[in-house]
Amino acid sequence: MAEHNQNIVWHTAAVTKEDRRKLNGHGSAVLWFTGLSGAGKSTLANAVEQRLYERNLRTYLLDGDNIRHGINRDLGFSPEDRTENIRRIGEVAKLFVDAGAIVLTAFISPYLADRALARQLVEEGEFIEIYVRCALEECEARDPKGLYKKARAGEIPEFTGISSPYEEPDQPELIVETTGQTLEQSVDQVIAYLERSGVISTTY
Repeated sequence: MAEHNQNIVWHTAAVTKEDRRKLNGHGSAVLWFTGLSGAGKSTLANAVEQRLYERNLRTYLLDGDNIRHGINRDLGFSPEDRTENIRRIGEVAKLFVDAGAIVLTAFISPYLADRALARQLVEEGEFIEIYVRCALEECEARDPKGLYKKARAGEIPEFTGISSPYEEPDQPELIVETTGQTLEQSVDQVIAYLERSGVISTTY
């Protein structure tokens, strides 16, 4: 990691995060969807964002595959690159929170330590870890991208759940079981949490 340049000084903006939240009319936070490939993270995050958008709330979705097409295109899937992938996403998510938006991130983010680092970048209550839980067998049966089949054939090294570990969240804010309920029920569960925690209002 590059050494911190002593000549770089943090500049405080005149418009604060609280000002932006007031303008938007709602709180801001990171909804950090984590889980195995095929668990339904992207599907759920997209559906939640759509519901929030329908309520005229400021949102942005950061999807794992999309980010690797751009800002993280130089990273592979080694443990070190996975850590750097999540570090960068955490920093980007922090900017969206500061902008007063609700940012949704859909990444496997398999390591506890990496998710803890992302949590530490924002203030208490601004990081909402949502464990999209689905048994490996079910994820492999779904295999929407054909990745498990390739991983089993040895075509994808360091694939989470097969040849690379996934460390389950120990204290997530929310656990969504995608095998036992409909997508609409899962979205309702997330929205209800945001209302309870005060990030969004219970009324439109």
